Amino acid sequence: MYVGALTLDILLGDVRSLKQKRAVVRPLIAELQRRYPSVAVAETGHLDLHRRAEVGVAVVSASAGNCKEVLDACERMVAFRPEIELLSARHRLYNDED
Repeated sequence: MYVGALTLDILLGDVRSLKQKRAVVRPLIAELQRRYPSVAVAETGHLDLHRRAEVGVAVVSASAGNCKEVLDACERMVAFRPEIELLSARHRLYNDED
């Protein structure tokens, strides 16, 4: 069993309040969950900043290759959204021996 984790550090566009931030981040999370039903997604950091967000994505799979493939697809989907800028993406892969 393999567990893949992806942490995305995101800079939001023209956002001036936490309410506007939610209006950008919630649809992003919903889109990731809709396109990739096998992943768990949540806003995990920068909760009190209105122009930054950290989104965590996790997937469990029988193969390391499948974990990497799903996380790469999630990263690409976020990177190509025009209203946000992906500052960094950190991938981690754990197996049942870790």
